[in-house]
Amino acid sequence: MTGDMGAAADIATGALVGRAFEPRAGESTAAHRTHAAEALCLNCGTTLVGAHCHACGQGAHVHRSLGAIGHEIAHGVFHFEGKIWRTLPLLILHPGTLTRRYVNGERARFVSPLALFLFTVFLMFATIGLVGGEMADQIGAPTAQNRAALERESAKARVELARVERERAVAVRAGEPTTDLDTQATVLRGTIRALAAARGAKSDSDDFTFTDIKIGWTRLDHGIAKANANPGLMIYKLQSSAYKYSWGLIPLSVPFMALLFLWRRKHHLYDHAIFVTYSLAFMMLLAIVLMLGGLAGLASGWIVMAALLVPPVHMFAQLRGAYALGKVSAGWRTVALLTFAFTVLIAFVVLLLLHGLTD
Repeated sequence: MTGDMGAAADIATGALVGRAFEPRAGESTAAHRTHAAEALCLNCGTTLVGAHCHACGQGAHVHRSLGAIGHEIAHGVFHFEGKIWRTLPLLILHPGTLTRRYVNGERARFVSPLALFLFTVFLMFATIGLVGGEMADQIGAPTAQNRAALERESAKARVELARVERERAVAVRAGEPTTDLDTQATVLRGTIRALAAARGAKSDSDDFTFTDIKIGWTRLDHGIAKANANPGLMIYKLQSSAYKYSWGLIPLSVPFMALLFLWRRKHHLYDHAIFVTYSLAFMMLLAIVLMLGGLAGLASGWIVMAALLVPPVHMFAQLRGAYALGKVSAGWRTVALLTFAFTVLIAFVVLLLLHGLTD
């Protein structure tokens, strides 16, 4: 039950964080029309013209009810002001059209790539917690020494969470935005849950090892030895790092996309960044669906087949639609993009390993 509540909180927080990055252009203002008596902005005192203050952006009508809080959460989680239901069908069925339309300027109709990416990151890790629990649960019973190390990490995380919560309280009193602090707090709470799970992990196997391979890189080989000695702690660190640094997949991927269109000057790095971010959001949604399918009893063969076939088909469709390519041109780029994606994923995992092993 605690894990389910934590995962639900992660989903809500992810939606609200994504909503913070989402522009409000094009949304209905019917719910925020100014009453005649509200001549001054309650936040900065500027004379109001229209439904929002032109100086600070606050709405003219300020709710003071518990229902308003629920309304904000519902808007964040379920529809991003209605845009999510226009964005998801295109992302799944016509990803190239979505990418092209967003690049060409249709921004108000769709959820922005970054907002959707942030939401799917939170949703994917919340789903991992819901359907499988933290990976540390599967690793083996921790020794007394390992449990002490996990407890030290947990204590550090609790101290950091207390600091973030104090800073958030100060920001709230000062009327300052708290989005970044909310995100930090969510990550730290997930960290504390993962460490608690790792400390209580039970398994029939106490001799788990990541790998016995020695690559000759002293720093990495030493780190792998540390990971084998304390696998629960290492799994926690990898989970936590992947959660916090998943955004790094975007800058790692964009240069590879640019190489595919090096001689096409009309396509810019911005276009490639939009393509990559929407593509990553879809891949995380696919991972979520496959995890839920496994939980529902879907045969592992079907899950593996979908994991192998859906990504290249989606990449092919997105390339054709986004860059107006022919079948042959999109086909060889899809093969190259799959190779690049594998390279980026390996680089990302190595970076996570180095971060976890030296943290």
